[in-house]
Amino acid sequence: MKPKLVSIVISLYNEEGNVHKLFEELYQVESALKSKVDFEYVCVNDGSDDHTLANLQALMGRYPNIKIYNLYRNFGHEIAMSAGMDHASGDCVIFMDGDLQHPPALIEEMVDAWLAGNPVVLTRKITHGSDKTPLYKFLSKIYYFMLDKLSDIKIPKDFPDFRLLDRKHIEMIKTISENDRMFRGLLNFVGYSDFKLLEFEVPDRFSGKTKYNFKRSFGLAIDSIMQFSTKPLRLATYLGVLSVFASGIFGFYTLIQYLFFNVERTGYATTLIVILFMGSIQLIILGIIGEYIGKIHLEVKKRPLYFGELIENHS
Repeated sequence: MKPKLVSIVISLYNEEGNVHKLFEELYQVESALKSKVDFEYVCVNDGSDDHTLANLQALMGRYPNIKIYNLYRNFGHEIAMSAGMDHASGDCVIFMDGDLQHPPALIEEMVDAWLAGNPVVLTRKITHGSDKTPLYKFLSKIYYFMLDKLSDIKIPKDFPDFRLLDRKHIEMIKTISENDRMFRGLLNFVGYSDFKLLEFEVPDRFSGKTKYNFKRSFGLAIDSIMQFSTKPLRLATYLGVLSVFASGIFGFYTLIQYLFFNVERTGYATTLIVILFMGSIQLIILGIIGEYIGKIHLEVKKRPLYFGELIENHS
């Protein structure tokens, strides 16, 4: 009987220094599992402007089971993972980054767990790489706190996209047609009960630097909350009610002081404070509404998720 096929989807953006080292480690895993499963590698070049694509094409001569999906521009990590999923044909799919901070050695345990009957294998980071600053770790805690409080879909902390999904879960996720997506949240949206959890320590980057600066991380945080919840809109309503309540108390307090304690006020500071307070509340509410309207605007266009071309090995 033909062995089952494992597809490994790898998202790469400007990882020219990591590609060869990555496949050296992946080949060791493939050699250890060659009696159990076959492998295919779906490498998604996310519009890299270095030699990532050229290095991948050079590797095709050594690894005939590599195929490349070359995106015409940088569509972002979430879309790159979706593109890889669309072109993976395995009985299960493993998602990983190409920066070697998702250790390839863990794939052997993931595949063994899948062969043992676990349709979903998740991973959890028990440490972070040394390239993560204290500020990054602090902001990460705030991000997951806000996500937990505001999102209807619970996305656990330190669970990266490094995971294995059986084909049945892949087909479920592929039915989700939304353009603005957070990939790791989609599985939680579909739901799963039977899974295996593996923990790992994040190694230091072999080459290059992280692509997630503060701006991109902040944008991901906003998208993550709004994709799975309308609670921010309800929060805007609460802020409006709170501001009315606070204004009423302040007005009543001012009236009592004027009528019973003869406290005279110029009104300048009071007026300024009230205007600034109400203006800030209105801007926050308008910003929240604007974010949702912007997402609706993009979704109703029904544009394709990505544009690119498949490069297969014909040797």
